[in-house]
Amino acid sequence: MPPDLNLRFQESILSATGASSLEVEEVLQELWSGYGHILRVRLDGSSSVIVKHIQMKPAGSHPRGWNSNLSHQRKLKSYQVETSWYRDWSRHCRSDARIPKLVTFDELDGEILLALENLDASGYPVRLRSVTLTELQACLDWLANFHATFMGAAPDKLWETGTYWHLATRSEELKALDDLPLQSAAPALDQILSQARFQTFVHGDAKLANFCFSKSGDQVAAVDFQYVGGGCGMKDLAYFMGSCLDELVCEERESELLNHYFATLSSALAIKHPHLDAKAVESEWRALFPVAWTDFHRFLKGWSPGHWKINSYSERLAREVLASL
Repeated sequence: MPPDLNLRFQESILSATGASSLEVEEVLQELWSGYGHILRVRLDGSSSVIVKHIQMKPAGSHPRGWNSNLSHQRKLKSYQVETSWYRDWSRHCRSDARIPKLVTFDELDGEILLALENLDASGYPVRLRSVTLTELQACLDWLANFHATFMGAAPDKLWETGTYWHLATRSEELKALDDLPLQSAAPALDQILSQARFQTFVHGDAKLANFCFSKSGDQVAAVDFQYVGGGCGMKDLAYFMGSCLDELVCEERESELLNHYFATLSSALAIKHPHLDAKAVESEWRALFPVAWTDFHRFLKGWSPGHWKINSYSERLAREVLASL
């Protein structure tokens, strides 16, 4: 039986959409660690919206055993950040960095309502577990355009440092890390990325599962902005590539994929920030790609030492980066 929305939230959705009735049609997903649900809500028996119904209660059973007040506070802030993102920032995203449009938001008694455009009905019905080159390039284009859009912006009411794994919020995982050279280098990696000259907004959780594709695969939209905030765009690029490519493909196609991303970034910056030196951005960020990869590798080895993403490509990059410090 789908969970009910409280009367206040129902009225918010009806008022924003002009609908006369609504029905919770389906639970699409439970939120991580039991913080609520993502629902499809049918309006007047025809159109629909996607509702993220967040319940800010203490965390339940974490899938990987990380249960603490620190984890709970990080999660609470992530939902506040996502609300701020949709309310204050999302309107700046155009068709080249497509996201769901905000229908309405509301808060009541420790619960948050985010009602969003149904991307399935808007031409993005496909979710993928693996990608072709066309789909891969569509995601790289999305990231490049997103980063160009927010280049130099101050992340007001977002995470000062975007991504869910950044060092200041992951002291428990750092303590658990048994790779001592990587553990020792963690503050330096974080500092190098945070002191990069060129900063933008990063999506912060740009994995394949958070992209919605057109049937042709050449158009894409992104969801889930709980960890959006300031940072070097290479954090998103490294994390995305690691989410959908194995170590052999990463070794073979790293240069090709970076070239595609930076070609799109350069074109986007020429339009959105014509006075910015795109070549200088590329020069700095290319050098930071292995640093960003190693920074996520640091988190992953402390959080889940047996994870499939801990592979020979990641270990090689980490060795090279640590040797250069």
